[in-house]
Amino acid sequence: MSSEETKARIRDAAARVAGSLGLDIFDVQLRREAAGLVVRVTIDRPGPAATAEESVSVEDCARVSHELSALLDVEDLLPGAYVLEVSSPGLDRPLRDAADFRRFAGRMAKLVTTGPVAGQTAFRGRITAVDGDTLVLTEGSRAHRIPLAQISRARLEVEF
Repeated sequence: MSSEETKARIRDAAARVAGSLGLDIFDVQLRREAAGLVVRVTIDRPGPAATAEESVSVEDCARVSHELSALLDVEDLLPGAYVLEVSSPGLDRPLRDAADFRRFAGRMAKLVTTGPVAGQTAFRGRITAVDGDTLVLTEGSRAHRIPLAQISRARLEVEF
């Protein structure tokens, strides 16, 4: 089985476990490191997760880790030993697509574009809207219209 097939099967198993706990899978990584094979699963809670009570907790990570570890062993998806790490995307989570930008409308974000948009490549502002294939990001009194296809990296900014 190829690495991509293994990763897809792990994602499927993780989605079943997370779904049973009311959680989603944000990302799955499979890497060979000095310590051996490492499986990193990032879980998320559906919805805006605006408060600490609504975000992924340490207990959520522990439950998913425990149940997923058992499932991976029973289904024998990984030959040999592996390290399983389960975490949340964090407060400064990456934003990957239009759905993420819509979900976090009203929140502050930092992003970098692949080329200049109105003369700049780095932006920091409040996510105002997604209009078709364009992100509207408000910085002070100025609204930037940034094509989603030109965003190379974007993260939420932690607000206190």
